[in-house]
Amino acid sequence: MEKLVWLVLFTVGYWSYCIFWGIKGARQARTASDYFLAGRSIGLWVFVLAATATSFSGWTFVGHPGTIFNVGLPYAFASFYAITIPFTGVMFLKRQWLLGRRYGYITPGEMFADYYKTDSMRLLTALVAMIFSIPYLGIQLRASGMLFSRLVVGTPLEQTFLGSIEGGAILLSVVVFIYVASGGLRSVAYVDCAQCILLAVGIIILGFVALDLVGGWAAFKEGLAGLAVVKPDMVAIPTRPESSSFLERAGTMFLDSSGGAWTAVMILTYMFALMGIQSAPAFSMWAFANKDPKPFPWQQVFASALAIGGIMFVFTAIQGLSGSILFHEILDGTEKLGLPTNEAGKPITDYLVPYLIGSLEQNYPWLLGLLCVCALAAMQSTGAAYMSTASGIITRDIYRHFFYKSVTHSTQLLVGRLTVFIIVVMALMVGLASGDLLVLLGGAAVSYGFQMWPALLGICFFRWFTPKGVVAGLIAGIIAVTFTYVTQLGGLIGIGRYPLTIHSAGWGILFNLGTCLLVSSLTQARGSDGARHRGESHDFLREHTRLAPATQRWKKPVWALVVIWFLCAIGPFAVLGNESNPAAWSFGIPTLWVWQVVWWIIGVIMMYLLAFKLEMSTVPKTEVKALVDPD
Repeated sequence: MEKLVWLVLFTVGYWSYCIFWGIKGARQARTASDYFLAGRSIGLWVFVLAATATSFSGWTFVGHPGTIFNVGLPYAFASFYAITIPFTGVMFLKRQWLLGRRYGYITPGEMFADYYKTDSMRLLTALVAMIFSIPYLGIQLRASGMLFSRLVVGTPLEQTFLGSIEGGAILLSVVVFIYVASGGLRSVAYVDCAQCILLAVGIIILGFVALDLVGGWAAFKEGLAGLAVVKPDMVAIPTRPESSSFLERAGTMFLDSSGGAWTAVMILTYMFALMGIQSAPAFSMWAFANKDPKPFPWQQVFASALAIGGIMFVFTAIQGLSGSILFHEILDGTEKLGLPTNEAGKPITDYLVPYLIGSLEQNYPWLLGLLCVCALAAMQSTGAAYMSTASGIITRDIYRHFFYKSVTHSTQLLVGRLTVFIIVVMALMVGLASGDLLVLLGGAAVSYGFQMWPALLGICFFRWFTPKGVVAGLIAGIIAVTFTYVTQLGGLIGIGRYPLTIHSAGWGILFNLGTCLLVSSLTQARGSDGARHRGESHDFLREHTRLAPATQRWKKPVWALVVIWFLCAIGPFAVLGNESNPAAWSFGIPTLWVWQVVWWIIGVIMMYLLAFKLEMSTVPKTEVKALVDPD
């Protein structure tokens, strides 16, 4: 009963804070720009915390350690998304901010339609926003339901509707809807500030909880060595080095003969998928909402790559690996994890984190309540942002542009709030129908988001990408992602999910970029009005992003480092970190884990050089003059 009291106390307090910002945001929302872009007034620390919370969500908090528990260190390479996600931001956010300030864009659909001079991009951007936001929000809502159903076991709520996955998901969705629909992006941003802190604190605490359950750091290292000795299938088999294992990644580039998926190309293309988080339409609106680009490098380098990256490579990994030590009963005196199982009798790994939280019930019920709020905050952080931005895209790019061009600001706010409601309902339906596939469902969403890369490359860097090329490429990419992700559709053409162990994001970008390049080469129209307009945009960007001669000499070595990092950190050369013999492990932990930590540190340095040294995310040296009224 004491557990329930603390759960209710912390949860009600946290949700009261969320609703407070919803009410405050609603009072300040007078125009479309106020509601959808927070009046373009988001400050430095608000963006740093809010954008970080949006990038790392309930997926990071619940799904990621659970999958490490299930797959092992090969999947822990996914922690590099602490670097690859903001890498996308380094590439595009500053340049989108410049264009948004210059031309008054509120949504990315307006930016793409104006630059490429075609409404096809407006429609496709809205489509990507929806097929990204709904599944991604769905996984957060389902995860919240799983958390509730696990933590109320043994309380009077266990046999009630709130004790079910559906009840917890619906309860969370109602609270999120209230503050997002009320205050728009401003409310989302300020709530996200607290959510970012709670997310980070929660992961760290759970890392220590997991260590305590296995008996401390020394016992943890002993348990890892025990996995290799007691469970020989946990390390690569010397006669089959191409096989992936729990503590080593596969030595093959494409196909793992043992049936495992985490080959070199799979890990690399999976990172491509996660880069879709900050190339998705929602992050374009985050860029437009800032007063200036000053927060961008601080979020990308220090908040994301350094802070969240360190937390994930240490504490998230400890959670997943400790779970495996306990589940396989490696250490004397431990008990098998009491996790629910699926039809095949295997543990549902998304219950690992709720189990760790629930283990505090007897001795630290107040900490259980706090961690429950940390998990809820993580789940809300991303979902709220995508609800807000997707509603803005639908309102501005569909309702306003195609039906009522002279619609008033009050009507736009009303339509935006109704759209938030529709998105929440659809996300609930998707999330509750997803089974125990949280990470897979999120993988589909971010794969679609990554398909915006060629369109953004065209706007930000390559003026010779034509409208027909970008549109054809984006359509090809969406189709390729769908057929290589949805098993039933892939079966129609004789393929399953992830052919050749290439993630759907990889297949999507292959068809997307290939089609874009081919069609663009055939549809060049030099001297046309559209080509001149695109040239003016690129001339404007060059004027505000030109490097000083002394800095120019850094470009080649820094970009060479980027290529080396992708090959060694997440690409095929990461196999050099494998070591089967526990006696040869560095610091008494698997060598592959040490490899990951070393390349995380190198990745932080790489991000610093890109964002600050090459000035890809810093404030422009010359003032940007707006040409149009942003509303």
